[in-house]
Amino acid sequence: MKKVFFFISCCLVVLSFQNLLAQAPKKIIVEHSDYFDVNQVEAPDAALLTGNVRVNHDGIIMTCNKAYYFQNENYIKAFGDVQLVQGDTLFLNSKYAEYNGNMRKAFATGNAKMRSPESTLVTDTINFDRNTQEVFYNTNGTITNRDNTLKSKAGKYYVAEKKFQFLTAVTITNPKYVIKSNHLDYYSNSGHSYLFGPSTITSKTNFIYTENGFYDTKKNLAHFLRKSYIKYDDRIITGDSLYYDRNREFASATRNVKITDSINRGIIKGHYAELYKNQDSMFVTKRAVAINLVENDSVYIHGKKMMVTGPEGNRIIRAFKNVRFYKIDMSGKCDSLHSNSKTALTKLIGNPILWNGESQITGDLMHLIGNNTTKKLDSLKVLNNTFLISKDTLGTGFNQVKGQNLYGKFLDGKLHDVDIIKNTEVIYYMRNDAQELIGINKNVSSKINIIFDKNAIEDITFFKQVDGTIFPEKELLEPDRKLRGMVWRGDERIKSKDDLFPPEENSDNDKLVQQGKDEEAKENVPMKVRKETLNYDKKKKKK
Repeated sequence: MKKVFFFISCCLVVLSFQNLLAQAPKKIIVEHSDYFDVNQVEAPDAALLTGNVRVNHDGIIMTCNKAYYFQNENYIKAFGDVQLVQGDTLFLNSKYAEYNGNMRKAFATGNAKMRSPESTLVTDTINFDRNTQEVFYNTNGTITNRDNTLKSKAGKYYVAEKKFQFLTAVTITNPKYVIKSNHLDYYSNSGHSYLFGPSTITSKTNFIYTENGFYDTKKNLAHFLRKSYIKYDDRIITGDSLYYDRNREFASATRNVKITDSINRGIIKGHYAELYKNQDSMFVTKRAVAINLVENDSVYIHGKKMMVTGPEGNRIIRAFKNVRFYKIDMSGKCDSLHSNSKTALTKLIGNPILWNGESQITGDLMHLIGNNTTKKLDSLKVLNNTFLISKDTLGTGFNQVKGQNLYGKFLDGKLHDVDIIKNTEVIYYMRNDAQELIGINKNVSSKINIIFDKNAIEDITFFKQVDGTIFPEKELLEPDRKLRGMVWRGDERIKSKDDLFPPEENSDNDKLVQQGKDEEAKENVPMKVRKETLNYDKKKKKK
């Protein structure tokens, strides 16, 4: 038993001794020097190495013209054409360098240059910690990496991750753009950049601002969060999340999206949008609404889907499915809408209905025509099955005009003069100046002219083949007080911009807006590094 115990004790001692040896700093080995000398005057307690000096320490090779080797301290000072090489991952050149074998740290200065397979760093002074595999510098440095040139006042390089990190002013210059930030992580192998804090990307085509973003400098793909926007010459795009493809000049935005047209004084909002700059087009959905300033009044247009195409001056707006629009004195609904800025023509297609003040206008097809010179509404056309209805101001009845087509003229943005032609029929409640009911006029004619004042019927004139009767109220039965096909839809009238949206869209909007506020309230933290960044070299090897 004692022998066994003694044997185990000896094994433990041997193992402890081996561990101590493994942990002990390895000595710097001098592999070559043309001359070896000891000069206590020039370098006390050091060996003087000159000519083609080459030393090795635990796999790292240093070469230079001259060196002081302090063997006891396991320390070396190198002069002239200094190069420090770690495998095929790092090459460090300078006029002067120091290396501590015990601390496993290097210091290089004098036109210091660090090269890796992907990039080159040039600065005055470079420090290299082999224990953490980190290179850092606190002097103005320039990094070149393919098409990119990075300039900063200080930075770190993580050898294993092939990542540069900058926590002071850094600029990336590319032939297509310039990136500026105070906090940027740049992976030299993949060209992936992670921006944090106020950062900008400037190019000939646009200007981008973000406080948390990702940019692939090789593929020119980007993803931006946190107070981000893309600014073109005529548009600004904002959203909680932005995606950008510079090669296609394509951008998409998600949640709380806002696109501002600075030239046409218009805004489009929604919770998802796609923009194609080269085609000068955009697509917006999820509570989409277009807001345009016309005659010092805002016009709101809503559709489940909206498309805007064409350059300024020849721009087309299309809205689809349950389209609604609103301005202070006019609103309407239809299945779809088509508006052309060049012709100043807006078509209301599919079951259109228009409310002008208190008057309801319906027909198979409606055209609103503007004036590009005055930037005001000029005229209105309603084609086929025209109906114009308004409530009698003091009673329960309805003033009604029915005909084939309607042609109206606007005055100062308000419908003023209307002609209804072909097979016209009228039911009109006639009142005197004291607003007392005189009778109910039922009339048939070829044409009717109506003059509006303050959005109310002021005067009616009948033309050609007039045939009508004024009935006392008691003599005209209730069923005879309505023209065939008359439908009053006053409960559908859009009285404010909030009425544009159906309840389900408002509910979804409230959730998405709240999600945006919750994200905004959270502490801003750097974006999580993507898998394609971390696995870039692995994928490259597989290919």
